[in-house]
Amino acid sequence: MAIDVEHYYRRYGPMVVRRCRQLLKDEDRAMEAAQDVFVELVRRQQSLTEESPSGLLLRMATNTCLNILRSQRRHPEDADTLLERIAGAADHEAQVIARLRLDRIFRREQPSTRLIAVLHLVDGLTLEEVAREVGLSVSGVRKRLRTLRARALELEGV
Repeated sequence: MAIDVEHYYRRYGPMVVRRCRQLLKDEDRAMEAAQDVFVELVRRQQSLTEESPSGLLLRMATNTCLNILRSQRRHPEDADTLLERIAGAADHEAQVIARLRLDRIFRREQPSTRLIAVLHLVDGLTLEEVAREVGLSVSGVRKRLRTLRARALELEGV
């Protein structure tokens, strides 16, 4: 039986938009990403089940946003658009420094490690919930987070 996409959109749409805003830091791109999540949900509605709809949608939103961010790195914006975004940033220096640090921390990590970190550290999912979402054991998730913390401390010189 297909899931009720309209119901999911009404109930979980705001949560998906919040996640996209949080990751993309841009209202227009966040709205587009949220729409992409629900378009993908429509495409896959016949094969999805009702289990953990919020977790599914958070994972889909996170993956969609991470793909957008990866694509931006491969295909940078034109100079005018980039300059407009820089000029509009509230505290650009702090944002750049944070992004550089995060890039250094995640550089040698598997792509799923970023998802694990966001689900656990940002969304507050338990280790068990994260493990279920990414298809790893709880000890595997714990090990990835421990390695990530150690790398962060190492790069900060602590």
